[in-house]
Amino acid sequence: MSQPEKGSLPEKGSLHVIGPEEGVSFWQPEPSRGYATVKLSPENAPYNHFSSGIQVLEPGASVSEHGHERAVEMLFVYRGRGHAKLDGERHEIEEGSLLMLGRYRLHEVVNDGDTQMKILWVIFPPGLEHWFEAIGKPRQPGDLPPEPFARPDDVAEIQKAQRFVNPTASRAAE
Repeated sequence: MSQPEKGSLPEKGSLHVIGPEEGVSFWQPEPSRGYATVKLSPENAPYNHFSSGIQVLEPGASVSEHGHERAVEMLFVYRGRGHAKLDGERHEIEEGSLLMLGRYRLHEVVNDGDTQMKILWVIFPPGLEHWFEAIGKPRQPGDLPPEPFARPDDVAEIQKAQRFVNPTASRAAE
């Protein structure tokens, strides 16, 4: 690879500014109760190696225990508090907490606070955005939350297609 000439700048990459209510958004089923909004993915930006967005969990809601066969996930809590179970071990989390989750690491996030928990998620490689769409209901800014709803009947097939790790099978293999 050639170096830029002395005094010249290398080619600049792309630039994106995405507002608070911009992105494709989906209400999430029980036990998540809240919504997920995809901010960046290969579908809307020239980034092929990751996707990112936010997930909002209402008080008492949780992200069910799961892992990823082929992905590394980073979660950053920027509002609220609760706890995470990482490979069965409880960790208190609050604003400013960062979780870096390697492949096959089981994780569950619980909002046991009394306000919304807001989490920035980044996943390498992309794909998590398809999960939110497959199990959720479309959300538009300003929409009132729907009544709590169950996951789809075929959630096990969706998890398999998404290459999620089955927590029960994972523990049995240990």
